[in-house]
Amino acid sequence: MNGLGNFLAAGAEAGRGGGPSPVGAILDAVRQHLGMEIAFASRYVGEEREFTHLSADIPLPSAPGDREPVDQSYCWHILNGRLPELIHDAADFPFAQTLPISAALPVGAHISVPLRLGDGSVYGSFCCLSRSPDRSLTERDLATVRAFADLAAAQIALGEDEARRHAAIVRRTRAAIGAGEPTIHLQPIHRLDDGATVGAEALARFPDCRDRPPNLWFEEAFDVDLGVALELAAAERALAALPFVPEGQYLSVNVSPATLLSGELEALVQTHRRERLVIEITEHARVEDDDALRRALAPLRAHARIAIDDVGAGYAGLQTIIAFAPDILKLDMSLTRGIDGDPAKRALAVALVRFASEIGSTIVAEGIERQAERDVLLCLGVAYGQGWAFSKAMPVVSAQQRMLGVDLTREDVAQPAAPPEALLKRAGHC
Repeated sequence: MNGLGNFLAAGAEAGRGGGPSPVGAILDAVRQHLGMEIAFASRYVGEEREFTHLSADIPLPSAPGDREPVDQSYCWHILNGRLPELIHDAADFPFAQTLPISAALPVGAHISVPLRLGDGSVYGSFCCLSRSPDRSLTERDLATVRAFADLAAAQIALGEDEARRHAAIVRRTRAAIGAGEPTIHLQPIHRLDDGATVGAEALARFPDCRDRPPNLWFEEAFDVDLGVALELAAAERALAALPFVPEGQYLSVNVSPATLLSGELEALVQTHRRERLVIEITEHARVEDDDALRRALAPLRAHARIAIDDVGAGYAGLQTIIAFAPDILKLDMSLTRGIDGDPAKRALAVALVRFASEIGSTIVAEGIERQAERDVLLCLGVAYGQGWAFSKAMPVVSAQQRMLGVDLTREDVAQPAAPPEALLKRAGHC
């Protein structure tokens, strides 16, 4: 493809209706302001120029990303001082007539200025041109193009920063999976009446958890299309901890709807017993296709019970709960925290307890930090809970000891709850 074909390959769609990018919108504005037919931005990659954005009011046959040798372009020769930035008529410059684009269009009026990033380095060029000469163009028009180019360069710099961030997340996530991360800690789940453990939730931990919490790892992984891979790695590590969970107790493993819909989880759970495993659906965005998720859950139910996270907050609405027919509802910590002093939270908890009873589900309250919260939740009919009032998340072996009733005097283990009679007297009312 010749020079014209290459730069036309920058793509008509970016320059006409249909939602141009910020740089595309800038090109639209400058082209229309000057009354020119084509405006484009390009970047220099070694000895080539790549077209990145384009606006045009003439038919263009190709798409962004095509490249051409830099010495075939007006812009490169302008950058190196062989041609002026403002050309009223390319026919005035015999050298310009030797370039492929001049023969293909031809080129009449042409304005090109460098795109410079914040450090002063040249990223590429910002160009406007028409097939007809235009001797009405002035230095003021050239200054206008420079101003628009500065705006475009700022947007491009943001894009470059995002591209570097994206690449860093990809490298970090793939390296973590390859290194056998995340590791798993277990937070025991307790009966609220006597403090006995009934199971544990598997929680992912990464080496830099003091600076970057685990939820950020997963959010970033989903941003770069590696979220499912990271969740599957975490699920596999969690399931490896199941033998450390005492018989008669269960392990709860967190996965998002996206991971369920991938169809890859079934192979990981198909050897497990239903009473020993809970699949906990965690999501902070609305589920778009309930039917597809129900179909994905169907083959898992033989091997695991289903729990829904964040009940009482976020997107875990009643319709979602009804649609998924969960065995367990995880009461969100935003509802649990301070429930002893908040009548509205208590009223909602009562409604959810009644609702769970009607649909045959069990409630587990998350984030219980104080004895008073545990007291009120038990009074309201919540049978199970987890949180620092009982025990923190801990390494697998430590959690196993806790679940076996060993070493109950440690700081990360709460004392058993008071007997129900004393508890109800202390709670006063629900």
